[in-house]
Amino acid sequence: MKRFILLTVLCCLALGMSAQTAKEEIFADVHRSAANYYAYPQPSAVQTAPPAGYKPFYLSHYARHGSRYLINPADYEKPLEILTEADRNNVLTELGRKTLLIVDSVAHMARSRYGELTLLGARQHRGIAERMFHSFPEVFRGEAEIDARSTVVIRCILSMTAECLQLQSMNPKLKFRNDASYHDMYYLNNDDLYFKELRKADKLNQLKVALREKHVHPERLMAALFNNADYVKWKIDAGKLMTNLFDLASNMQSLDTDLELYSLFTKEECYDLWQVSNKNWYVFYGPSPLTGGKIPYLESNLLESFLNAADTCIVKKENSATLRFGHESCLLPLACLMELGDCGYQTTDLNKLDEVWRNYKIFPMASNIQFVFFRKKGSDDILVKVLLNEQEMKLPVESDMAPYYHWKDVETYYRNKLAAFKKN
Repeated sequence: MKRFILLTVLCCLALGMSAQTAKEEIFADVHRSAANYYAYPQPSAVQTAPPAGYKPFYLSHYARHGSRYLINPADYEKPLEILTEADRNNVLTELGRKTLLIVDSVAHMARSRYGELTLLGARQHRGIAERMFHSFPEVFRGEAEIDARSTVVIRCILSMTAECLQLQSMNPKLKFRNDASYHDMYYLNNDDLYFKELRKADKLNQLKVALREKHVHPERLMAALFNNADYVKWKIDAGKLMTNLFDLASNMQSLDTDLELYSLFTKEECYDLWQVSNKNWYVFYGPSPLTGGKIPYLESNLLESFLNAADTCIVKKENSATLRFGHESCLLPLACLMELGDCGYQTTDLNKLDEVWRNYKIFPMASNIQFVFFRKKGSDDILVKVLLNEQEMKLPVESDMAPYYHWKDVETYYRNKLAAFKKN
C-alpha cells in the first residue's frame, strides 16, 4: 500500500512538472532561456527496467560538443567597444559601468578561445560517459570495441576525448577507434545546398525581422545602462546591444566564473528573448510547415548511420558502442526527424509553439541521443530504447512495452520514412 501511495505521489509530481508552461519553467530557472547556450542539466529521470531476461549489448549515440565559448569574436568585442566608448563620453550609469567591467572580464577570458570547449564542457561529457557506463554496464564490459568519431572541429574532438577517457578509466580493457576526418562529415555534419536554399526564402527572412520587432524591447535596459537617451538614440542599435548582452549572459553559465549578466534582464525579458530563439530554431532547423517539414531530412545520412551501424553490430556476438560527436545544428533536426517525444511537432501557429516545442529541452550544450539495444538469450527479438539527454523517449511506432520497442518495427519505420522522402 505504501509503495502504491509513493508511486501515486511521484506520478502527480511528474504530471505537475510536465504541465508547467515554458514561461513558468524559464521563470523558475532563467538559464533555460539560453536555448542552445543552456548548460547541460543534471539528468533526474530513473531508467525503466527492461523486460525480463533482456540485457543491453550495444549503444549508439550522437552527441553535441559540450559547453563552449561564443564563436564570433565580435560577440565579445562589439558590446565591449560600445560600452567603452560610452564610458569615455560619461554616459554610463553605475550599472552600466559595472556591466562594462564584467563584459571586459569575460572578453578577456574568451580571447583566442572563440568556439573552444570550456572546462565545464569536458566535465559534461565525462559525466555522460560515466552514467552510460553505470546504466548499461553490459555494453562496456570486457574488451568491447568503441568506435568513436567526431567532426573535424576541435571542441567536438575534445568532447569525444573526454568521453573516451572516462570510459577507459572505468574499464582499461576497452578497445577504442577514434577518428576525426572529413571522410565522415557527410553524415556527422551534412552541408547540403538544397536545405540552405530552403532557409533563404523571403518569407523566412521577413519572419526573422517580425520576431525581433515583437519580442525585443530594449528601452528599459538602455535606460538602466545609459544616462543619456539622446546618446542611445543616435549612437546605439539598442536591440542589437540587448541581444549581444543576452548572448553573453546566456553563455556565461558555460564558464567557471562567479560573474553573471542575467541580473540585467527581467524574467519577462528572458522569456521574450528566448521566444525569438525558440521560433527561429523551429522554423530554420525544425519540422515547421513553413519549410514543408523538410528541414529535418538534412540529417538523413546521420539517421542512416544509426540504422546501418545497428544492423552490423546486432549480428555480432560481442558487445560494443558507436559514439558520434557533432553540433546542435545537426542534433536538433535529427531529433525532429526521429520524432522523439514532441520534437516532430508541427504547427503554423508560432504564438502557441512553446506550449509543446521548447528548444532548451532538445539541444543544450552536450545534448545527446542514445539508442540502447537489448537482447534475450534464446530470442531473436531485439529491443531498443532511445534517450534524449538521458530521458526516455516515445517513438513514432507502436509498442507493447514502451519505452522499449521492437527494433524491427523501429528500423522499418525509419527506413520507409527516408525512402519516401527520397522519392519526392
